[in-house]
Amino acid sequence: MPARIALPQISSTAYEHPADRAALNALRSLPGFDEVVRKIAGFFGERGVRQVFLANAVRVGPAQRPKLDALYTEVLETLDWPTRPELYVSQTPVVNAMAVGFDQPFIVLNSGLLRTLDREEQRAVIAHELGHIMSGHATYTTLALLLMIIGAKNLPFLAGLALMPFELALFEWYRKAEFSADRAGLLGSQDPNATMGVFLKFAGGRIEPGDDDSISLDAFLTQAAEYEAPGGAIDKIWQLLNTAFRSHPFATVRAGELQRWIQSGEYDRILRGDYPRRGTEKSRPLGDDFADAAGYYGGQARETASTFSQSFGRARSAFDEALKRRTGQSGQ
Repeated sequence: MPARIALPQISSTAYEHPADRAALNALRSLPGFDEVVRKIAGFFGERGVRQVFLANAVRVGPAQRPKLDALYTEVLETLDWPTRPELYVSQTPVVNAMAVGFDQPFIVLNSGLLRTLDREEQRAVIAHELGHIMSGHATYTTLALLLMIIGAKNLPFLAGLALMPFELALFEWYRKAEFSADRAGLLGSQDPNATMGVFLKFAGGRIEPGDDDSISLDAFLTQAAEYEAPGGAIDKIWQLLNTAFRSHPFATVRAGELQRWIQSGEYDRILRGDYPRRGTEKSRPLGDDFADAAGYYGGQARETASTFSQSFGRARSAFDEALKRRTGQSGQ
């Protein structure tokens, strides 16, 4: 494989999916959202978050998994990220990784993931998680994971807030944020087959040692296209119900989404050096993000943008009503 191209000073806006930006900005604009963030962050704190996610993990460094540490260094150099977030390996068979934390986000790779993926696939996952940190996703990802692990009902300091719309909006953003991080994973690996191979293995396409069977990435991409093909209303309903509280999109959806980005020419354009640099980004009105989300992939994204608008509209109304009730109660 040719040497990877370093991407000096690349801004996260170069790869962020417009649906991610629209969803995150809408989430931040929800009435009461800042209060929820402050209460959860204040309750757990940076040390508490580390205790939750690092109960059974080792920190990677030159003397601890040095080959993985060297791979991490290569990813940091490719994406030209100036800091080195801590990297941990957690002992669990679950095939997953995460970037979490409030003030100092860190990356956790599960041991099950390292056993499942080869070196180049691991590179793509590390770059994916670094992409989350570069985009400032870690705070909101941590909120979502804490709500999944502990449950909102077990956090009494959130009593009185209308949390269901908030949770739906948060997970809607979380799924769209994965599309951005998948693009960062590809930019860090610069190997489309290895990056797509991660999705294939996440979906069950791993051949166990001693098994002489075979897998096909092309067949998997065909399957991805079939899942996203236009269907009837009942298909859309089932897709919505199946994903409402998922933190990640289905692997086939992620593969199809990344394939479209490659085919759009944006990936090659970035590798040619045509991308925004850090510090040159311009603030964007929320309406522009929604417009981009609607126009980026035509009709399919227009449906997605419509879903965003409806979800966040319901969430905003619910928070407004909850705050009115709380204000009325406090004034009695």
